[in-house]
Amino acid sequence: MDARAIIAALQLEAHPEGGFFRRTYTSDHKAETADRPCVSSIFYLLSSDSPTGHLHCNRSDILHFWQGGAALHYTLINAEGKIETCVLGPELNKGQQLQMLVPGGVWKASQLLDTHRADYGLISEAVCPGFDFADHQMADWATLINQYPQLDHPDTLDRLKNLIAHHD
Repeated sequence: MDARAIIAALQLEAHPEGGFFRRTYTSDHKAETADRPCVSSIFYLLSSDSPTGHLHCNRSDILHFWQGGAALHYTLINAEGKIETCVLGPELNKGQQLQMLVPGGVWKASQLLDTHRADYGLISEAVCPGFDFADHQMADWATLINQYPQLDHPDTLDRLKNLIAHHD
């Protein structure tokens, strides 16, 4: 893709400083306490040796930004219990995205794709309010079924079982 194709695909407009932009996210969160950062950011890498980020839920909103390597496939379970997917990667013409928002309270898992391109996928995450492990929960099947009874189906279990860190 050339610059014009990317500008069109991302629906960018001219920026007063030069270049092109489009605002993609504004948080509704306000800082809860003076001792909690408003935002934190990390690099996150999946590799052929560790190709899965297991299903988990965070309280904070998290913006994900693809940085390089292979694309990453995300499985999300939204507040209504609907399973959705998204692919972060460079191939915009194939529906991949460069960034995505996972709102707080949404369960997510990630998997490395197209390892012919690279043996890793690198993203950055911006967490708002800032990340705290106290706000992080790993999934187990009982918790998911309790929260979303409609997921209690053999096909759904088969689809999600490899995304749960410890499954039966």
